[in-house]
Amino acid sequence: MATGRLPDREQRILDDIEADLRRDRRLRRRLRTLRIKRRLNPARAADYRPRGPTVALLLAMSVVLMVVGIRTSEPVVIWAFAALWPLTLFGVFRLVCRWTEP
Repeated sequence: MATGRLPDREQRILDDIEADLRRDRRLRRRLRTLRIKRRLNPARAADYRPRGPTVALLLAMSVVLMVVGIRTSEPVVIWAFAALWPLTLFGVFRLVCRWTEP
């Protein structure tokens, strides 16, 4: 089963190593969990449970961007605020929902 690049003895050693790796369940599990998932999972976003300091930081950044955007009318600042504001609202909403759970 030589590929032309390796001598037969080295190819057999390589085949044995590959067979050992294929039988390693722990390695397969770790490699499976390292895969990049390309699809957005809405259930994962719904399970997001923000912490208070995170929401406070998002809120503070949004207020600063809003004030700077109003004062300077810079498109970059306005777009940054537009991108951050929905995340802030979502975080505040999830935090309030968590605080009001029985």
